[in-house]
Amino acid sequence: MADSTAPLTPDERAELEALRAEKARREEERRAAAERAELEALRAQAQASEAPQPAPSEAPAPSPSARPQAVDDDDDLAMPLGQKLLIAGLAIVFAIAVFYVVRYSG
Repeated sequence: MADSTAPLTPDERAELEALRAEKARREEERRAAAERAELEALRAQAQASEAPQPAPSEAPAPSPSARPQAVDDDDDLAMPLGQKLLIAGLAIVFAIAVFYVVRYSG
Protein backbone atom coordinates (compact mmCIF):
# COMPACT_ATOMS: atom_id res chain seq x y z
CA MET A 1 0.00 0.00 0.00
CA ALA A 2 1.27 3.49 -0.78
CA ASP A 3 2.38 5.89 1.92
CA SER A 4 -0.75 7.83 2.96
CA THR A 5 1.20 11.00 3.78
CA ALA A 6 2.73 11.36 0.31
CA PRO A 7 1.08 13.96 -1.95
CA LEU A 8 -0.93 12.72 -4.91
CA THR A 9 0.72 12.53 -8.29
CA PRO A 10 -0.93 14.43 -11.14
CA ASP A 11 -2.29 11.14 -12.55
CA GLU A 12 -3.75 10.15 -9.17
CA ARG A 13 -5.27 13.60 -8.74
CA ALA A 14 -6.87 13.42 -12.20
CA GLU A 15 -8.26 9.96 -11.40
CA LEU A 16 -9.61 11.23 -8.08
CA GLU A 17 -11.32 14.18 -9.77
CA ALA A 18 -12.83 11.89 -12.41
CA LEU A 19 -14.16 9.55 -9.71
CA ARG A 20 -15.61 12.47 -7.77
CA ALA A 21 -17.32 13.78 -10.92
CA GLU A 22 -18.75 10.30 -11.64
CA LYS A 23 -20.02 10.03 -8.07
CA ALA A 24 -21.64 13.48 -8.28
CA ARG A 25 -23.29 12.54 -11.60
CA ARG A 26 -24.69 9.30 -10.13
CA GLU A 27 -25.98 11.16 -7.06
CA GLU A 28 -27.69 13.73 -9.28
CA GLU A 29 -29.30 10.95 -11.34
CA ARG A 30 -30.49 9.22 -8.18
CA ARG A 31 -31.89 12.48 -6.80
CA ALA A 32 -33.68 13.22 -10.09
CA ALA A 33 -35.18 9.71 -10.16
CA ALA A 34 -36.40 10.11 -6.58
CA GLU A 35 -37.98 13.46 -7.44
CA ARG A 36 -39.71 11.95 -10.49
CA ALA A 37 -41.08 9.10 -8.37
CA GLU A 38 -42.33 11.58 -5.76
CA LEU A 39 -43.98 13.67 -8.47
CA GLU A 40 -45.75 10.62 -9.89
CA ALA A 41 -46.93 9.60 -6.43
CA LEU A 42 -48.27 13.09 -5.73
CA ARG A 43 -50.05 13.16 -9.09
CA ALA A 44 -51.67 9.79 -8.37
CA GLN A 45 -52.70 11.00 -4.92
CA ALA A 46 -54.20 14.18 -6.38
CA GLN A 47 -56.15 12.20 -8.97
CA ALA A 48 -57.44 9.84 -6.27
CA SER A 49 -58.58 12.73 -4.11
CA GLU A 50 -60.35 14.37 -7.07
CA ALA A 51 -62.31 11.19 -7.86
CA PRO A 52 -66.00 11.45 -6.89
CA GLN A 53 -66.62 10.06 -3.42
CA PRO A 54 -69.80 8.02 -2.83
CA ALA A 55 -72.39 9.65 -0.63
CA PRO A 56 -72.56 8.33 2.94
CA SER A 57 -75.97 6.78 2.27
CA GLU A 58 -74.49 4.92 -0.72
CA ALA A 59 -71.68 3.36 1.30
CA PRO A 60 -71.76 -0.43 1.04
CA ALA A 61 -72.52 -2.44 4.13
CA PRO A 62 -69.56 -4.29 5.59
CA SER A 63 -69.29 -7.83 4.33
CA PRO A 64 -69.74 -10.71 6.76
CA SER A 65 -66.07 -11.58 6.44
CA ALA A 66 -65.15 -8.08 7.65
CA ARG A 67 -66.90 -8.59 10.95
CA PRO A 68 -64.89 -10.15 13.78
CA GLN A 69 -65.82 -13.74 14.37
CA ALA A 70 -65.77 -15.59 17.66
CA VAL A 71 -62.83 -17.95 17.84
CA ASP A 72 -64.07 -21.39 18.82
CA ASP A 73 -60.92 -23.24 19.85
CA ASP A 74 -61.00 -26.48 21.76
CA ASP A 75 -57.80 -25.43 23.49
CA ASP A 76 -58.37 -22.72 26.08
CA LEU A 77 -54.65 -22.12 26.41
CA ALA A 78 -53.60 -21.15 22.90
CA MET A 79 -49.84 -21.30 23.44
CA PRO A 80 -47.00 -23.61 22.42
CA LEU A 81 -46.59 -26.95 24.20
CA GLY A 82 -43.18 -25.96 25.57
CA GLN A 83 -44.66 -22.90 27.21
CA LYS A 84 -47.44 -24.98 28.78
CA LEU A 85 -44.88 -27.47 30.14
CA LEU A 86 -42.77 -24.67 31.59
CA ILE A 87 -45.77 -23.13 33.35
CA ALA A 88 -46.78 -26.56 34.70
CA GLY A 89 -43.24 -27.16 35.96
CA LEU A 90 -43.13 -23.79 37.68
CA ALA A 91 -46.51 -24.48 39.28
CA ILE A 92 -45.20 -27.79 40.65
CA VAL A 93 -42.05 -26.14 42.03
CA PHE A 94 -44.21 -23.43 43.63
CA ALA A 95 -46.49 -26.05 45.21
CA ILE A 96 -43.48 -27.93 46.62
CA ALA A 97 -42.03 -24.67 48.01
CA VAL A 98 -45.35 -23.77 49.67
CA PHE A 99 -45.61 -27.30 51.15
CA TYR A 100 -42.04 -27.07 52.49
CA VAL A 101 -42.63 -23.65 54.07
CA VAL A 102 -45.91 -24.76 55.69
CA ARG A 103 -44.58 -28.13 56.88
CA TYR A 104 -41.20 -27.03 58.27
CA SER A 105 -41.84 -23.46 59.42
CA GLY A 106 -42.83 -24.14 62.89
